[in-house]
Amino acid sequence: MTAEATLVEAVWGLLHRALQLYRDDPRATGRLRGELARLEQPLRVAIAGPWRSGRSTLLNAIMGEEVAPVEGADGDTFFTWYEDGERPHATAYSTGHPPQDLTVVKSATGMRVDLVGWRAGELRDIVVRWPTRALRQLTLIDTPPVTGPDEHGRAAVLDRVLRDADAVLYLTRDGRASDLRVLTAARDSATGQAAPVNMMLVLSRADEVGGGRVDALLTARQLARRMHRDPAVGALSLNVLACSGLVGLAGRLLTGSEFAALAELARVPRAELEAYLLSAERFLRGEPPARVDAAQRAALLDRLGLFGVRLATTLVRTGCDSRTKLSAELIRRSGLTELRESVSRLFIDRQETLKARSALVGLEEVLRAEPGPGSAELLGSTERILAGAHEFQELRLLATLRGAGLGFDAELAAEARRLVGGDGVGLAARLGFEHDAPAHELWQAAAEARWRWRDRADDPLLRLPQRRGAQVVVRSCEGMLATLAAGGR
Repeated sequence: MTAEATLVEAVWGLLHRALQLYRDDPRATGRLRGELARLEQPLRVAIAGPWRSGRSTLLNAIMGEEVAPVEGADGDTFFTWYEDGERPHATAYSTGHPPQDLTVVKSATGMRVDLVGWRAGELRDIVVRWPTRALRQLTLIDTPPVTGPDEHGRAAVLDRVLRDADAVLYLTRDGRASDLRVLTAARDSATGQAAPVNMMLVLSRADEVGGGRVDALLTARQLARRMHRDPAVGALSLNVLACSGLVGLAGRLLTGSEFAALAELARVPRAELEAYLLSAERFLRGEPPARVDAAQRAALLDRLGLFGVRLATTLVRTGCDSRTKLSAELIRRSGLTELRESVSRLFIDRQETLKARSALVGLEEVLRAEPGPGSAELLGSTERILAGAHEFQELRLLATLRGAGLGFDAELAAEARRLVGGDGVGLAARLGFEHDAPAHELWQAAAEARWRWRDRADDPLLRLPQRRGAQVVVRSCEGMLATLAAGGR
């Protein structure tokens, strides 16, 4: 039995004890049954952030299709859930009506949901079922914009995001202080403070950093690394990444005709073309010496943005001489590949842990909101699971290792990251072997790693954070040995 299975069983047991405790309270039991159901459902990942942070664009880039946003009347906003389904389908959930099926029109580029007849403020949620591999392991949630804290220090949208999602990609243009204050205010529950392991910050409009110069994406990645080393940011987020959703989506959807137009522009001498790329208006209304008409230029600007057109033409000049090559390079430079890998390692590979954490958050809220006989004992059990759950400790250590907080040299940090599951949670991946490695080799490697890291955990010359980090690695090694002794892999 894996450690994650043990954690889920413990949470399952607590939820059933709570159901018995609140059996005469329909509202509480409804919430608790919902938390039980979440343990069996795909991981919920919310894409949240303030106005114009690029939430829908990044969601489309992750999915590789233009499905967001679903827009309401007069700019009305609501939560839109994207789930895997056999065919396109959408259901509306409102404050005063039963669920209602919506008309979905699928096109060559994406979809449109018909919201005719719904008044502003009526809709609470829309669930879109969409057939795509990107939704096989997770549900994506496109949220309304997160606004600043109210007079009570709360942000209503973010409160709901943290309640309904198992993991969060929080989008910010530049990691500004106002965004960090909102996230800090949200961490006021005991569960949130004990396990800040389900959030990543994304500098989501990386192509605009530094005024949209051609090196904007590189500059944004450097800014993300500096932010990640900031202890105040590390207390809120597992990782900080830079990603241009617009450039990544363009790479995933780039057509042959768009590549042909970009290649035609790239034939214009760079100094001549740059004069037309100083502004969107000049690019649209000018007449660059290339056989690309105004309609084509407008389509390129819509697909790539002005920065993307600059980047794409530069890439074509320097060797991306086919649609496939240019598409791959745009995706790589956008940061989308790194983002998807980080989501896979930190969220999807840890989904059972994160769903168990969500259930603990829900249980804690019920116990605190409706105290009664026996609730204090259950609350204590919840806190003990949080304090003793090694899975949360591994995630926190991974976040620390991504910065420079512990002071391990590069080789030690890489080994620690691998052993606690940073390169994959399977035993072979943790121990640096291929997936079909013999069990006795895995055992020997785990045992040797345990002794090495136990020496570090007991070394009085090391700083306390280093010893505590080593203790987490030791416990991970002991868990691997226990799994191997039980015949697991």
